[in-house]
Amino acid sequence: MSKYLEFETPAQKHAAGFKSEYGLKNHGLIYLDRVFWNLTEPALIEEAVFRNEGKLVNGGAFLVHTGKWTARAANDKYFVREPSTEDKIDWGKQNRPLSPEKFNGILHRMQAFLQGEELFVQDVYAGADPNYRIGVRVITDKAWQSLFVRNVLITISDSTTLKTFIPDFTIIVSPSFKLDPRIDGTLTETGIIIDFSKKIAIIANSSYGGEIKKSVFTIMNYLLPLQDVLAMHCSANVGKKGDVALFFGLSGTGKTTLSADPTRMLIGDDEHGWSDNSVFNFEGGCYAKVIRLSPDHEPEIYACTRRFGTILENVVFDMSSREIDLDDDSITENTRMSYPLHFIPNTVKEKMVNNHPQNIIFLTCDAQGVMPPIARLNPYQAIYHFISGYTSKIAGTELGLGVEPEITFSACFGAPFMVHHPYFYADLLRQKMEKYKANVWLVNTGWVGGKFGIGKRISIRHTRNMLNAALEGKLDNVQYRKDKLFGFDVPFSCPDVPDDVFEPSNAWGDKEEYWRKFNDLAARYIENFKMYKDVVQPEVLNAGPKRLK
Repeated sequence: MSKYLEFETPAQKHAAGFKSEYGLKNHGLIYLDRVFWNLTEPALIEEAVFRNEGKLVNGGAFLVHTGKWTARAANDKYFVREPSTEDKIDWGKQNRPLSPEKFNGILHRMQAFLQGEELFVQDVYAGADPNYRIGVRVITDKAWQSLFVRNVLITISDSTTLKTFIPDFTIIVSPSFKLDPRIDGTLTETGIIIDFSKKIAIIANSSYGGEIKKSVFTIMNYLLPLQDVLAMHCSANVGKKGDVALFFGLSGTGKTTLSADPTRMLIGDDEHGWSDNSVFNFEGGCYAKVIRLSPDHEPEIYACTRRFGTILENVVFDMSSREIDLDDDSITENTRMSYPLHFIPNTVKEKMVNNHPQNIIFLTCDAQGVMPPIARLNPYQAIYHFISGYTSKIAGTELGLGVEPEITFSACFGAPFMVHHPYFYADLLRQKMEKYKANVWLVNTGWVGGKFGIGKRISIRHTRNMLNAALEGKLDNVQYRKDKLFGFDVPFSCPDVPDDVFEPSNAWGDKEEYWRKFNDLAARYIENFKMYKDVVQPEVLNAGPKRLK
């Protein structure tokens, strides 16, 4: 902003208080106006308010609108195709290649574009386990995005560490910098581009905070499996007896909600690593959907909407009263908030534990309304369903999605962020499941009694009760039935859940229609898995569903 007019901003006099000796010239950023280094949360909020980047609302949260970019630009992610990584990346729709020449041209233009600007720098860690963490430098031209980085990654409080900080990876973010598809080889003016050889990522022409978070996750998803550490798109918590549970699932399936359990300690809500010594959070905070958030069903998360330091994205509010409306989806269905992990009362301070998972839960949002609410999987079925990653994309989580959920098979329950081939992650999961004897459950958080628009979303109270029973061992000795199509074990009963819930066809008025829909879903599974049939074990291939005759 001071590129055009000179203003004294709130943090101007202490902008370099936590400056690293490894300056921005090392990233080709020169002739800058002013750089704000590692500002704390209050200082960043003062700067963001001063710059009119958003509004403070009742309770103290900072609210921003991100314009066109209210979700991830899933089709605009690229990796630089270069010799050191070319044979390791699973190239395709999720991982599009970009030539080094194109990337260098974009980077040089962005470096020139940022000359004369004021920039904000955060030097942080990704990965709570010191054995596997990486130092990440995030450079932004917005104060609120610098605050977002502090909310979702692991901050450094020691001034000596900050002074000597040298990043392992650098992310440069500029929402106002547009690509030119005619010369850059991109699909649009937006780009999320990662170059592993240069250890640089660029986020151009998007204000959505989630792009920063998921870029870090993608980087970790590439690096950690090469060290035999499973990178996972999951939330994680731990019980009083030290029993760890993992919750895999795409956005909107309930990872954040279901892992924030008052009877268990939260390790993290979205991204984790599983080594031979630990389960650890990649992050230092949470990034939760807030549309229709309930103070009754999700009290811990709801309370964060009224905390100083929380960032609310694209939430509707009344300008006069500054009251927010969490039920209003007129801007987007994908309203979000970011907040530090310690805002949730019962969290693991270290963001890691040295115990191994006893239970692994695959969360699927079945918009067809045919899957059972919970099923126990054997090891081969677990790998089959992990590679399949069946769920439904919920409105708003990606640009271009409509109101109706979209059936998808997202490998490893996070295909957009998986850089290696899905079987690489699946084989790591198999090794760890077998070594540490983890139970695996498939839990449906989608619809019952019919597909979306006809049936209704399954009761979160029932889902919580089923999960608690599974984690506490109360489903170990109940009777099970073999599912007719998928062959997994479905319990006949569960404490505090009506018995008829466990036979999904009971909620359908037309039983024949139910079986047609269920058979159709089995066919989709089989068709999707054909692309993996040549790389998996025969036992895994045979663990898939069988269609009705």
